Amino acid sequence: MNIDALLAGLPAKIAYLETEMSRPEVASDHEKIKVLAREHRRARELMDLDGEISRLRREIGEMQAVRDDPELGGLAQAELPQLGERLAHLERKLKTMLAPEDPADSRNVVLEIRAGTGGEEAALFGADLYKMYTRYIERSGWKHQFINGHFSDLGGVREVTLGITGDGAYGRLKLESGVHRVQRVPVTEASGRIHTSAATVAVLPEAEEIDVEIAPEDLKTDTYRASGAGGQHINKTESAVRITHLPTGLVVTCQDERSQLKNKMQAMKVLRSKLFQMKLEAEAAKRSAQRRQQVSTGDRSAKIRTYNFPQNRVTDHRVPITIYNLEVILEGGLDQLLEPLAEYFAAERLAEMVGGGD
Repeated sequence: MNIDALLAGLPAKIAYLETEMSRPEVASDHEKIKVLAREHRRARELMDLDGEISRLRREIGEMQAVRDDPELGGLAQAELPQLGERLAHLERKLKTMLAPEDPADSRNVVLEIRAGTGGEEAALFGADLYKMYTRYIERSGWKHQFINGHFSDLGGVREVTLGITGDGAYGRLKLESGVHRVQRVPVTEASGRIHTSAATVAVLPEAEEIDVEIAPEDLKTDTYRASGAGGQHINKTESAVRITHLPTGLVVTCQDERSQLKNKMQAMKVLRSKLFQMKLEAEAAKRSAQRRQQVSTGDRSAKIRTYNFPQNRVTDHRVPITIYNLEVILEGGLDQLLEPLAEYFAAERLAEMVGGGD
């Protein structure tokens, strides 16, 4: 891939997309206009970003040229570090945007959180993650729907499934899949000793019916009486639904809705998403192996991130990134982690493309 040629061709690409979107037959096709508009927006952002990078490089060059000037040298030396940091940030952002997009990035999400090693403390940590993600969803202007969950007597999350609706939700959240580890003094610990517990997070792209073909004879459906989140209510009718996909053994449940039909529809959405994820993994064996390792057991050793309360620290072990602002992260300030992670993995994909000559 020739990056310079791609950037140079952006004005022509933008003009072409604008022409396409103005055609009556395209303007009346909502799905096509949505795709073209997203592509146009991305091309415009790339062109603006490339222009800003070029401007900064010129400005840095001008500053470097007067560093030894007796009158202007001091000002130049003071401004150069900030300009350099800004340029590095924009160059990383450009690499992120140039990296090949996952076709699933624009999809909605099915998010699962499960308590792992650590008993009740793991469930309480699962509840912290649940709150963290719902706050991030709200900050992002997305919507979420509770699909299913099992809770402990102390308000912990043993397992919970959410549906998340928002533009680009999967692309922004997919790197959250894995084992999250917490180090703190549990509320159940009388001696004040620090414990280590874990919870797993799985982020699945929401699948459409056309993505996955499910034969009716491959499904076993059971109904039962449901209790609400935390046992708040008990249904007098068997509205909760459990669906087993016989070929794979996958089991999904939904009990949030009062209507059995609505619960079945939600359960099928989760099942389709899980089968779609399996399909994607089969097409990308390397990513499949990585994901299975990350979310396999909930064991403390298979961690992607550690939340250390005594040190007010969050560390992501893949890059690594360490942030001493745990409270802000748990309040939904995840972009501090997600942005550098996205930049890192995008740079890897871009290097593979450039090196492979694609």
